[in-house]
Amino acid sequence: MDTLMKFAVDNYLIDAVIGVLGLFGCALIIERIKALYFTYSMDADGFMAKVIKMVEGDHIDEAITFCAANANKPMAHVAKRVLERSDRDDHAIDQSLDIAAAEVAPGLGRNLGYLQMVSNVVTLVGLLGTVVGLIMSFKAVSFADPAQKQTLLADGISLAMHATAAGLLVAIPVMVFYSFLHARQGKLFGEIDRNAAKLIEALKGRHHGAFHASVAYPAAVSADKKRAPVGKAV
Repeated sequence: MDTLMKFAVDNYLIDAVIGVLGLFGCALIIERIKALYFTYSMDADGFMAKVIKMVEGDHIDEAITFCAANANKPMAHVAKRVLERSDRDDHAIDQSLDIAAAEVAPGLGRNLGYLQMVSNVVTLVGLLGTVVGLIMSFKAVSFADPAQKQTLLADGISLAMHATAAGLLVAIPVMVFYSFLHARQGKLFGEIDRNAAKLIEALKGRHHGAFHASVAYPAAVSADKKRAPVGKAV
């Protein structure tokens, strides 16, 4: 154990691990910013207003084509999946929304958990570096000349605390970016839920027309018409 700790301190392994985790966190942040703020982002309200207008005009095929042209956007993908089931009953339409939401959820949440992990792990690695550094410093002081003990102890503590500082310098920005990205993810999910509900309401509204007795009870109306001449003959 002593040999391993000495090797880690002499070769700056703790600093190297913190640096690698920091680069990994930066790569994840850049990828998520690009995805959540650019690739998946769109004017959801304006897009859905056009789709609902097509639905109200009974142009379902045009609406599906319009959504397919923006298939890389989660909102458009969900709308397309719902529209493809527009000829089914209400339960099937509702189920299509659940399926579509499950399909886009992994893309919206991808790698966010790793950011939280990086923030936690890099803090612990920094703390580990501090503990290892202090252990090695105290051991070195115990065998040093009394005149040099204070200097060796101060230098050892300084190097040990450097590991904690490096870990926090990585962990704090990563956690801040994670918070913003998580909020952005929640906003996109909210837009999808809100606008998908509007689309489903528009689709279900197409199934309900004005009540006409001749349509609802054609057999009864036909029977009345057949009985009318008999009554006159009597």
